[in-house]
Amino acid sequence: MASGAEAREGGRARRLGELARLFSKLGMIGFGGPAAHIAMLEDEVVRRRRWLDRQHFLDLVGATNLIPGPNSTEMAMHVGFERAGWPGLLVSGACFILPAVAITGGFAWLYVAYGALPEVEPFLWGIGPAVLAVILGALWKLGRQAVKGWRLAAVGAAVAAAALAGTDEIAALLLGGALGMLWLRLAARRGDGGRPSPAAVVLVLLAGLRRAGAAAAATAGAAGAAAAAGAVPLGKLFLFFLKVGAVL
Repeated sequence: MASGAEAREGGRARRLGELARLFSKLGMIGFGGPAAHIAMLEDEVVRRRRWLDRQHFLDLVGATNLIPGPNSTEMAMHVGFERAGWPGLLVSGACFILPAVAITGGFAWLYVAYGALPEVEPFLWGIGPAVLAVILGALWKLGRQAVKGWRLAAVGAAVAAAALAGTDEIAALLLGGALGMLWLRLAARRGDGGRPSPAAVVLVLLAGLRRAGAAAAATAGAAGAAAAAGAVPLGKLFLFFLKVGAVL
């Protein structure tokens, strides 16, 4: 019995070490924002290590986009939880977040101390296409798993069009999910009869999202005007980003 418990503890310690090494690496090299992070995470935990299957990973991506906070951080924590329970969640989250905090803090100090550095602009220009290529590769692999029929393709196209038009992404995700749920349920009950065309679905979704996009643009404009009016005290800055982190 004792040997079995020791073996389980040893296995958990090994998994925690794997999580610490993986997410420390991703925390240090994860350029490009959550979309690029998701692409890198998919490559590591689905293709290379096979800790999750692609469908499970895709479901988690959809779920984390509907709850507050950066979805790449939430995905890292969930992968840790899947591998080693609550200790894995804490280790993965800390190892993913802290390197980025340290690096960002260092760059912020350098920027404040020395101002803009034009010499690094070509390097940053080169990062942009590389990050885009990583994101497109992940979208292709995940998209083939997600689009299982023409209805889902139509919903995806409608949400993509709305997002490109400037609609708030949370509104687009929620309405797209609701439309997909209702449409698929109706299709399952009625069979092929009476189904709307993909073009009609796109038009209905865009019409519903236009108002949400206008409201979001008005809110963003008001926030930008307030920020441009003068320097913001640290307390208000903290509360503003606390609110942003709670709703995004």
